[in-house]
Amino acid sequence: MNKRPLRIGLSARIYHPHPGATGLGSKSLQYLEQSVAHWVMSRDVMVFMVPSVNCDGQVYRSNIRLSDYARYLDGLVLQGGVDIAPQCYGEEPLRPDWVGDRVRDAYEMELLHEFIESKKPVLGICRGAQLINVALGGALYQDIAQQVENAAAHVYDDFDRHAHAIAWNKSSVFTRLYPGLTGGRVISIHHQAIKTLGRGLRVEATSVDDGVIEAVRLETKPYVFGVQWHPEFHTPGAPDLLDCTPILDEFLDAAYGRPWGRRRAGTRPSGMLNAVKTLFHR
Repeated sequence: MNKRPLRIGLSARIYHPHPGATGLGSKSLQYLEQSVAHWVMSRDVMVFMVPSVNCDGQVYRSNIRLSDYARYLDGLVLQGGVDIAPQCYGEEPLRPDWVGDRVRDAYEMELLHEFIESKKPVLGICRGAQLINVALGGALYQDIAQQVENAAAHVYDDFDRHAHAIAWNKSSVFTRLYPGLTGGRVISIHHQAIKTLGRGLRVEATSVDDGVIEAVRLETKPYVFGVQWHPEFHTPGAPDLLDCTPILDEFLDAAYGRPWGRRRAGTRPSGMLNAVKTLFHR
């Protein structure tokens, strides 16, 4: 019997209802960025969006908790999105539009905590990397352009077409993931960044132009890794962008519970239909 496909949780983005709105605009929506799910699903993986379990719904929910998701899923991806509320790291917003989303912050921090407690791997993307840092006691620059000296552009009107160079040193795990390389170009969509490191984190990569932290990793087990860029927007085979498949494979190998590099190079997924059959006919 084939081994079942990995079950990877993806944290939800949250759309809050607007006062006076009608239709969907009057409802709480939880959703994911399709590109993130498809990037993870490029391997033999099933993705499950993990909804928050707030008690403000009209229908009484069961007693399922976020800890139950950590128990039954094999790993977690924290996706990008709105700013993290500055109050989470002891500051007040410098501008009214930088208040963030404290509801999502609380939900994702609890989710992160439960996966760490369950010794399950976590990969943070953009906001996800920042959340990992803040959850472990670190702080952020509320705005790179205002607070970082000689700041380079990390967000641009072109959105997912804006890229800049990053670099890593010889002690970084990236040297193992990318033999012979010292850096690459990554898709950048963020105006906030890590200012002070959270407990147990080490810097894995920085921006070439201004030294902004671009990747962090927990020094102890379980596997917790955050990248400030958007690997899901890196077109496979694009000659001008860092190939992010080694990052995905390392995360998934951690979910399998095996050292990185054991996956056979070039392995292709067997197809989602087979994955579904394997999952529900165990």
